[in-house]
Amino acid sequence: MTRDAMPNAFLPGEARLSEPERALIERRQAVLGPAYRLFYERPLHIVRGEGVWLHDADGTAYLDAYNNVASLGHCHPRVVEAVARQAAELATHTRYLHEGVLELAERLLTTLPKGIGHVMFTCSGSEANDLALRLAFAATGGTGVIVTENAYHGVTQAVAALSPSLGPGVPLGAHVRTVPAPDAAKGADAGFAAAVAAAAADLQRHGIRPAALILDTVFSSDGVFTDPPGFLAPAAEAIRAAGGLFIADEVQPGFGRTGEAMWGFLRHGVVPDMISMGKPMGNGYPVAALALRPELVESFGARARYFNTFGGNAVAAAAALAVLEVIETEGLQANALTVGARLREDLCALAARFPRLGAVRGAGLFIGIDVEHPDSRAPDPLTAGRIVNGLREARVLISATGPLGHVLKIRPPLVFSTAHAALFLDRIESVLAAIG
Repeated sequence: MTRDAMPNAFLPGEARLSEPERALIERRQAVLGPAYRLFYERPLHIVRGEGVWLHDADGTAYLDAYNNVASLGHCHPRVVEAVARQAAELATHTRYLHEGVLELAERLLTTLPKGIGHVMFTCSGSEANDLALRLAFAATGGTGVIVTENAYHGVTQAVAALSPSLGPGVPLGAHVRTVPAPDAAKGADAGFAAAVAAAAADLQRHGIRPAALILDTVFSSDGVFTDPPGFLAPAAEAIRAAGGLFIADEVQPGFGRTGEAMWGFLRHGVVPDMISMGKPMGNGYPVAALALRPELVESFGARARYFNTFGGNAVAAAAALAVLEVIETEGLQANALTVGARLREDLCALAARFPRLGAVRGAGLFIGIDVEHPDSRAPDPLTAGRIVNGLREARVLISATGPLGHVLKIRPPLVFSTAHAALFLDRIESVLAAIG
């Protein structure tokens, strides 16, 4: 099952694909090949975005409660203006002096704990995690990596090998060990550090020196596990005791999404050795980065060059600076906190009325909801797929995640308001009532 699963299930009476939709899908398959996937049983043909809305080719508007890349809302005018202005002035790489990339690095470091002193720029979160691995291997002399059982950390060869959520067709590396996601409802949070220590010991028993524990700090692909705050700190201590480093993958949780903090790891009172970031960093423009302790790159930099043609280019820096400014000036972290808390409260009330919904978890505007069989309480990915596709027909977009694809993944742009949340609740209630 992939990290965002869309099980194949229609609600009764759903419209069939139109001939233009079918033709576009065939055209796509002909040129892009079989490895690409589309969301939803009836794929969407999106042509325009604005704020929390996506518009299809027929002009129909869909409430976007899923897309984290456009975290400020689609086509935010301040980001659009910054990108256009810089693209019209200069678009080049980091081997020339330029104030933009330096200002971006300085601004990012002000949001991070003391001890994190350097920023290295990439184009994607996958590249940032790939670079983190290179640095971890060089700094520790080890190659062993510990991840959670349904983690996703990217698509390069190195990080795909430690991304179990990509499925059995993408085998894990022999140097990788997995630990269960920290589900507090099952008491797993208390044993999370012990599981990390056991995984490190198993690596050592097989002659593999531990290099890193890398974690998405809200465990997005595992099913969204955020509480209780603080459980990551002992896990970081466990990997360091084994000679490895702690890498916080903030590609999904970062940039204010959890509401309580700019970065997911800050909720846990822990300082990582490295922090990867991406997706929302440019609000749609490809830009990503790795922030780290300076000593980790000191010896690496003496032996090897680092260069990324597009990483940290002037246009990317302008986009990312605009994102940071908008988060601050529009109070989007605070909005994620207040709207997210109210939405979780209302979803808990909804779950009390509809037995197909189980636990509601999350922080800020990052929410996961278990979908379960009403009698056995076993995971129910089929119904999760029906809910996701039913909402798509109701013009609301979410996804599903977790190892079985049974967890609804709700992750709207940070400009999501209480009015948008009320509309979402109305539509999901209607879909649940139709399913029965």
